[in-house]
This record gives sequence, structure tokens and C-alpha cells, in this order.
Amino acid sequence: MKTIQIEYPESIPAALNVSPESFEEEARLALAVKLYEIGRLSSGQAAVLAGMPRVTFLLNCHRYGASTVEWDREEIEAEFKDSLS
Repeated sequence: MKTIQIEYPESIPAALNVSPESFEEEARLALAVKLYEIGRLSSGQAAVLAGMPRVTFLLNCHRYGASTVEWDREEIEAEFKDSLS
């Protein structure tokens, strides 16, 4: 596996009142969510990047304002057709 290294000031985790490890984990998840959100990675690929199971990744996307499902009007109407009658 390849590694990416990002430099950041030591003051950032302290300002957020989190450990450096916690900050780095959050940054890794945020990167994975953003790449998933813009369509550069599948949810499975993003989950691997985030270092967690796919379902856990999808359940965490909302924390960053990212949708895990995008339905158009026809899909929504088809899904709820029986309950709207």
C-alpha cells in the first residue's frame, strides 16, 4: 500500500481538543468522504482509504454533509408508489 504524508501544525489538534491520532483519523475519513462525494472513489474504495468497513463508512458520511444515496424524482416515486396510494 502507498502512503501519503500531510504536514500540519501541532496546534491544530490542540485547538480542537483532540489527540494527534484522533485528528489524523478524522482527516483520513474526511478525505475519503470528499473523494466519494465527488465521484472519484466508490464507497468501497473510500472505506478502504478511511480504514473501516464499507457500512461504517456509509453511516459516517452524514457527519461531513455527504449523501450516501442520490435518487432522482422517478426513483423516489417508484420506491414509494404503493405507500402514496
